[in-house]
Amino acid sequence: MTIPGFTSTGSKRPAALFGNAAGDDLALRMTRSAGAKVWDADGREYLDFIMALGAVTLGYGHPAIMAAARDAIERGGVGPLAPVDEAELATSLRHSMPWLESVRFLKTGAEAVAAAVRLARVATGRERILGCGYHGWLDLSNESPGVPAAVRALYQAVPFNDAERWRSAIRKAGDELAAVVVEPVVDGAPSREWLECLEVEVRRVGAVLVFDEIKTGFRVAVGGAAERWGGGVVVPDLVVLGKALANGFPLAAVGGRAELLDQVERTWISSTLATELVSLAAARAAVDYCANSRVPDRLRSLGQRLFDGLGGIAARRPDLVTARGIPEMCYLGFAREELGAEVASECARRGLLFKRNAYNFVSFAHDEAQVDHCLGVVGEVVAVVAGRPRRQP
Repeated sequence: MTIPGFTSTGSKRPAALFGNAAGDDLALRMTRSAGAKVWDADGREYLDFIMALGAVTLGYGHPAIMAAARDAIERGGVGPLAPVDEAELATSLRHSMPWLESVRFLKTGAEAVAAAVRLARVATGRERILGCGYHGWLDLSNESPGVPAAVRALYQAVPFNDAERWRSAIRKAGDELAAVVVEPVVDGAPSREWLECLEVEVRRVGAVLVFDEIKTGFRVAVGGAAERWGGGVVVPDLVVLGKALANGFPLAAVGGRAELLDQVERTWISSTLATELVSLAAARAAVDYCANSRVPDRLRSLGQRLFDGLGGIAARRPDLVTARGIPEMCYLGFAREELGAEVASECARRGLLFKRNAYNFVSFAHDEAQVDHCLGVVGEVVAVVAGRPRRQP
């Protein structure tokens, strides 16, 4: 194998999608995508609800995005000077999210979170970080082998949506705390109590509040979770965007209060290809399309149909499955890991790509008939798999 681990994106490994028993009869490598469908190397067609791990909200190959990307390619794609596209996209983001007074662009969400943390540390002169959720593979919040113990000791995970635990943790960290970094949605919607607790306590100790909106940005609302659940009351100091920002083209951003972004002059945050034209142009088109076409409203409506249907499946077998997440990003939780792997595998054999853990995503390209088809396949597969004798360890 010339690519160790099968592929460079860990969550696209056969074992990640289908479990350790993944066979060659399953969708392993793809050749193309369009709308809400993908085709594998053997030419088989699949209805997809993984949507590039949530990186695509408008659908694969959306005409407006592709037109913008083609234009950028024709303009050369990259160059030695700061592109006009960069400034134009920053202005578009400011219109969509007024709290983004200033923005810097990078290529991946993990980079952007790392940049947010560095800015917070420079601004506060502190090092400790409290967080919850997944923030990428970099050293910040990762406990994998190869991460220095001294780095690991600077990060503490605190449970999602638990105001009392967060209040205690922030006060305990006190004047050593540089930033609180949270995914505002983890297996459910955030409570206003939790969000307000974060803001009040972070302000009390003089730290920086960072919302990791890589999954939620332009999906739950044009302004992300800060708009939908913060409601203008809870405003993060910094926001990290990625995934749907450019509808699958590689781009991420960190933005927020201007005085925090100005800290880039005191440190070093840069990437050679952060300003290539294609992703910037795709993002500009995606941001404008989301704002002008009420994309989050459609995602919420279709997602509710999917989430309700998954709830119905779970109600029939509450001993085995539960419906989790929020309508725009939901999945089935399984009582046994091997059960989820079997369900995902059997769905793929029936032409449906359905993730066995967090998350499945509706897109602007899906329609109600496709959502209903997905639910029919998943319901059938759960019934079949649940009826099989349990494998002995």
